[in-house]
Amino acid sequence: MQRKAYVTGVAALLAALLAGCTGGSDDGGATDDSNPGDAGTATAAAEPGRYRTLPEPCGVIDEDTLDALLPGIKQIPDAEQQEKAYEGTPTLTFDTDRKVGCRWKVESTEATDHLFVDFERVVSYDKTVSDDSEAEQLFAKQQEAADLPVPTSSVAADADSGEGGSSAGPSGSPSPKASASASTSTSSTSSGSSGSPSSSSTSSVPSASSSTDGVTSAELQPRVLDDLGDEAFLDDELGGSGSTAQQRTVTVAFRTSNVIVRIVYEEQPATVGAVPDSEEMQDSARNLAAQLADALAE
Repeated sequence: MQRKAYVTGVAALLAALLAGCTGGSDDGGATDDSNPGDAGTATAAAEPGRYRTLPEPCGVIDEDTLDALLPGIKQIPDAEQQEKAYEGTPTLTFDTDRKVGCRWKVESTEATDHLFVDFERVVSYDKTVSDDSEAEQLFAKQQEAADLPVPTSSVAADADSGEGGSSAGPSGSPSPKASASASTSTSSTSSGSSGSPSSSSTSSVPSASSSTDGVTSAELQPRVLDDLGDEAFLDDELGGSGSTAQQRTVTVAFRTSNVIVRIVYEEQPATVGAVPDSEEMQDSARNLAAQLADALAE
């Protein structure tokens, strides 16, 4: 009989313990599987970008603008071929809401002109990073890849302050584009002072950093633009040599919110030794960029 009493007492003790465990949740206490820190670690999602779609790239440029950028388009005798030239060729894309582009190529008696327009809508896959911030980081990488030279005004200011300023990056080595511009300008000045006439336009009309019609080299060199979108830059490169027709490529890129727009404008003269005009091509590319920025703002 004593053994039976012992078993009964153990059962009573277990029942009391179970009652105590279940009663903890009735008086507002936290349960065993709750995590008090969960509510404090929630982070608000970053703001989405302004743009959810992209314009139709081959239709966003009007015919008057194409006439100015591609002079040979008006020389096409066949009406059907001319219409196709105006239409352009869309680039292959798998998501027209994320990336679209269009190309034009027109030949004339004076030159062959190429135009490429590209729109990219940037979307952040990190909920804590906004689309605008993601686009800003991507644009910074594109600008860095362009390897823009240090502005001439900044170089002069550094030199005046005794800091040994030059067209150099953080390592102190000159930018390749700045070095090429300086050497070309020097050779042009030397040939002019010697009194000997230039045998071809390539020696007297250098790259984008030359002075033409009173425009200084600082105004024509590759540079950051402060009057286009949220941020922008312009690149200008001259390829080829005196034995071939020199091709100039002007690139204007800008960012508006979470959309990055890139314009690549190329011209290769039909005459050997001829050099495309830097100022004229830059103005044409910048005017087109301003039109596209306005179209995005609508």
